[in-house]
Amino acid sequence: MVPVFPLFFAIYLSGRIQSAVVHPILVAVALWAFAHLLANGNLADLLLFWSFLIWALADLISLKYRPAPPVQGAPPGKFNDLIAIVAGLGLYCVFLFWAHAWLIGVSPLGGDAL
Repeated sequence: MVPVFPLFFAIYLSGRIQSAVVHPILVAVALWAFAHLLANGNLADLLLFWSFLIWALADLISLKYRPAPPVQGAPPGKFNDLIAIVAGLGLYCVFLFWAHAWLIGVSPLGGDAL
């Protein structure tokens, strides 16, 4: 899950990450769904996360046959990748230690929810 949050920021910050990854948000959704499929096993989780994974992969494949829609974001800068990584890792820590348990009701670190 660590690369998911920086990839979400990278779509809006023109830099090397955005140019290296076809569509950062779709890759992030696919990674997110795959990671959750590994961690969850009941039927509702399987249906939810397989649906997201199939959608993200189908959309990534379709980008070979159509142009990606333009995304409005920050102007190109040499620190955009650093901003995406630092902001993404910060948001990842917030979700890991607090927000996931608060929003979803399950702590990813184990134990009881808040």
